[in-house]
This record gives sequence, C-alpha cells and structure tokens, in this order.
Amino acid sequence: MVDLPRTPDLAAQREAMAKLRFLVGSWRGKARLYRGAEGPVDLLQSEVAGYRLDGLILLIEGVGRTAEGGKAVLQALGVVSYDDQIAAYRMRAFNDGRFLETEVKLLEDRGMTWGFTLGDIATRSILKIDENGAWTEIAEIRVGSQDPKKLLELTVYPER
Repeated sequence: MVDLPRTPDLAAQREAMAKLRFLVGSWRGKARLYRGAEGPVDLLQSEVAGYRLDGLILLIEGVGRTAEGGKAVLQALGVVSYDDQIAAYRMRAFNDGRFLETEVKLLEDRGMTWGFTLGDIATRSILKIDENGAWTEIAEIRVGSQDPKKLLELTVYPER
C-alpha cells in the first residue's frame, strides 16, 4: 500500500503567514553594506514585500543601489512560507547567484530573525519594525572562530 502525501492545512498556513503582514508594502531608505577591506558601502535601499499564492507565500525583494550612478550592489529575494506540519516558517533566499534555505523565527513585537551557515561561514539577521514604523535590519557574519562582524545595517520607511 502506498502512503499518500499529507494534505497541508491551508487555513493554518494562511493564519501563520498573516502574522507577517507588518512587512507588506514598498519601503525606501538607506543601507550600509560592510565588505571586508573595502570598507562600508552606503546604499539607497528599497524593499518590496507582498503575498503570493493567496497568502501562502510572502515574497520580499531588496535592492541596494549606490547613491552615485545607481548601480545595484545588493540584490536579494526571499520567499517565506509556513510549514504547518512542523509549525515553522521557512525562507529560501537568493543573492549573488546563490540560494540558501533557513528557518525564520518571529519575534514578539513585529520582527523576525534568521541565519545561514555555509561551511565555516555563518550569518545572523534581525529584522524589526521600530517605534517610528521603520523597518530596521542588522546582519552579522562570523567566519570560523572569529568574532562576529557587522555585514549589513538597513533602515527603510514605508512609501506613502
């Protein structure tokens, strides 16, 4: 006898994904990207987040451009979903021709955290909506046993 695949609980998935509605919209602001010996790069940052598949997926696209010339330096796309079987959020993120998958944990007050590990490299990101309504994000990177270093600081505001 062949086991049939489990039927997902779409209502539970939509209910869980609705908790991420604080991100939905178009956002603009600034970011600072730290790239080793090159030093930090200041960027004009945009973030666009919206639901797809009738609320089952949240798609987030971020683009950071240089102030002079508007060259895209940071481009990332995240696809967030909720797995009702294990009660966990998952994200597949695309950046610089690569993709990674990770678990996303919601914070109590309009925020979330996630991280990636690839060999000796590990990142940790914290995203929050602050008291002024700004989307703030801090990312750190750790290589081997070195202390964590700042990778990204971002502050964007909803477009009105």
